[in-house]
Amino acid sequence: MKTAIVTGATGMIALALIRRLIKANVRVYALCKPGTAEGLDELTDPLVTVIDADISEFYAAKDKIPEKCDALYHFAWLGTFGGGRDDPYLQLDNIRYAVDCVKLAHATGCTKFVGAGSQAEYGPVTEVLTAETPCAPRTGYGIAKYSAGKLTRLYADQLGLVHVWVRILSVFGVGSIPNSIIPSTIDKLLKKEHAAFTKGEQVWDFLYCDDAAEAFYLIGEKTEESKIYPLGSGERRTLAEYIASLGRVVDPSAVLGIGELPYPPGQAMFLQADISELQADTGFAPVVGFEEGVRITAEWRRKCLEQ
Repeated sequence: MKTAIVTGATGMIALALIRRLIKANVRVYALCKPGTAEGLDELTDPLVTVIDADISEFYAAKDKIPEKCDALYHFAWLGTFGGGRDDPYLQLDNIRYAVDCVKLAHATGCTKFVGAGSQAEYGPVTEVLTAETPCAPRTGYGIAKYSAGKLTRLYADQLGLVHVWVRILSVFGVGSIPNSIIPSTIDKLLKKEHAAFTKGEQVWDFLYCDDAAEAFYLIGEKTEESKIYPLGSGERRTLAEYIASLGRVVDPSAVLGIGELPYPPGQAMFLQADISELQADTGFAPVVGFEEGVRITAEWRRKCLEQ
């Protein structure tokens, strides 16, 4: 892989992937919402060309990409949090924009389209997630991701592209959305505020962002046939165990309010990825443990809070 396109390039996993692509000397065309690239070191590298474009304008960006590319990574998505997750019209737009990105991949000479799916496509589960696990999404976001995965695969097949759909579980790290559970808990502990949680009986699978980026890089480099991969660490702990471990890293003296909150409606109680097929196909293996990932993330959050 010599040249790649990355949409939604200012997101956590996309930025981590761009760092990995730069390390591999891959030229990157980074599609970003106008005005969002400022201050991001990854996007100032000589190997990176930033293209300001609204998600609705991604296909038109083909005119700003003067060379043949190898792979397109599609991360951009509207309404990932809050009320937008169940906005049917917004989520329908996301499906269309994903299909447009397959068209963009073909127009720029790419042989591979790699899409960022979600564990939300599965709906409630009690088993380790594989490509064959039945999907029964409950949210507009999950329904749209599932639909986008299916329709982009259909279109990619028609255009002769390899199509890889990656159903991402719980990824955290530098660049995480601050209100997600890992950075928000870190912030409270750094500020000596009380952090309250549910009983933490949920069984989850967390993966550090640089490991997620490595998986995406290896998929672009090595996967030669259309596939679906669930992406996580492949390991599981209860949320209470994760939170206790986070506390020991960030502030061992903190009193954690585990069990003080009720479970929210629709709480996912089990999430673990089977990454054996991904490992067999690409050689992927996570290298950043949860505690090390928390330490790195805490250093980032500390700097953010000091600014």
